[in-house]
Amino acid sequence: MSNEILKLSALELLEKYKAKALSPVEVTGAMLDQIERVDKHTNAYCLVDRDTTLAFAKASEERWLKGLPMGLMDGVPTAVKDVFLTKEWPTLKGSKVIDPQSTLGKDAPAVAALRRHGYVPLGKTTTPEFGWKGVTDNPLTGVTNNPWNPEKTAGGSSGGTAAAVALGMGAVGLGTDAGGSIRIPAGFCGIVGHKPTYGEAPHWPASPFGTLAHAGPMTWTVADCALMMNVLTEADARDSTAAPRRNIDYLQGLDAGVKRLRIAFSPGLGYVDLDPEVEKAVHQAAEVLKGLGASVTIADPGFADPLAAFGHLFYGGAANAMRDLGPKKRALMDRQLVAVAAKAAQRSMLDYLGAVNDRMALSERMSLFYTKYDLLITPTLPIPAFKTGREVPEDWPHTRWPTWTPFTYPFNMTGQPALSVPCGFTREGLPIGLHIVGARFDDQRVLQAGHAYQQAAPLTDRRPALFEG
Repeated sequence: MSNEILKLSALELLEKYKAKALSPVEVTGAMLDQIERVDKHTNAYCLVDRDTTLAFAKASEERWLKGLPMGLMDGVPTAVKDVFLTKEWPTLKGSKVIDPQSTLGKDAPAVAALRRHGYVPLGKTTTPEFGWKGVTDNPLTGVTNNPWNPEKTAGGSSGGTAAAVALGMGAVGLGTDAGGSIRIPAGFCGIVGHKPTYGEAPHWPASPFGTLAHAGPMTWTVADCALMMNVLTEADARDSTAAPRRNIDYLQGLDAGVKRLRIAFSPGLGYVDLDPEVEKAVHQAAEVLKGLGASVTIADPGFADPLAAFGHLFYGGAANAMRDLGPKKRALMDRQLVAVAAKAAQRSMLDYLGAVNDRMALSERMSLFYTKYDLLITPTLPIPAFKTGREVPEDWPHTRWPTWTPFTYPFNMTGQPALSVPCGFTREGLPIGLHIVGARFDDQRVLQAGHAYQQAAPLTDRRPALFEG
């Protein structure tokens, strides 16, 4: 029975709680047991505190017994990436240089919103140090592996949350994304991950990567993403860059479908080479959307690879975050993070402002693109997951992670909403993701399209072999 519990979505759990067919304590206990049973293979969690988690679950159970659930997610066990502040648990960001005590007593906006809605935190999930790269390993807790094949990477930087959701070690989870860090591990781990429009989900303290960074949901179904968006988009005055609240119910109208939508399909953005299995899967996904009534046209947005500008912005943020750290602390850190930050620190202000100019031009181009199309679809990633513990695949011609994530970081630069939804598997059984990108603040349409695709081509019944323990 416990494995059947672990397969339930958050919305299904809430229905079971309402009908008194399951209790939050029963569900939370099953997920904690699953962590004990299978996380030795993936290293998704860096902190598990069973007693505290069960206390949250017991409080939720009592509310449900009284018929007085608290908010929209009462009793839903949630994996929290270890970059989000949590009152009762330290937030170490995969680093040996952070004082645990200095991080206690405050919740990040996403955590505060989930707390208001009765969530049950299962623990903190792994991240590369400061969330700096597209795979998940750090000097503090080591390497996080792919749930479908532990010899492969889970992706990053929200790799711990992605692995947890795929293996039933959390019904849903929290991630952050400054260059693909929700969508990369969602694609590699076969789950759903949504990067909201910048400012739609309040985020505090400010990320080292500034306005490239978004907080968002990571789930097994698009419907659960919509549920979480209803919570994560609540106002929080601490984020001075947050957009005005629109109070959208993302679940309402989720079944609107894609009929008559104008969808641009860009398999390679005009400059990306694809793994043949990825290419085949995304072409099949495009045909599914076409069969659902969308107008799907092969069309590239027409921009050159903005990798250099992204690098100036992203690694400049890393250098800024480390500006006050001396040699002794840097010696404790990921050597490659130290290296990229040191290189970025040598750039001039004009280099940085030039990257800002490139970012503005890219944003303008994409705004105009959406006067002609409603959505853009691409692969989430051009390759399947590669060997774990590496920043880039073996025999890769480049040394840094963004060179194999060309579909994700451009849309951090533009601040657009982007969703990764599973669209197939390679012959080796590794997941492939479909990337759905919308105009700024058109998160609802992105989720509607992702939900329509997932309903038409569901892969939600297929779990990793490790799921069974």
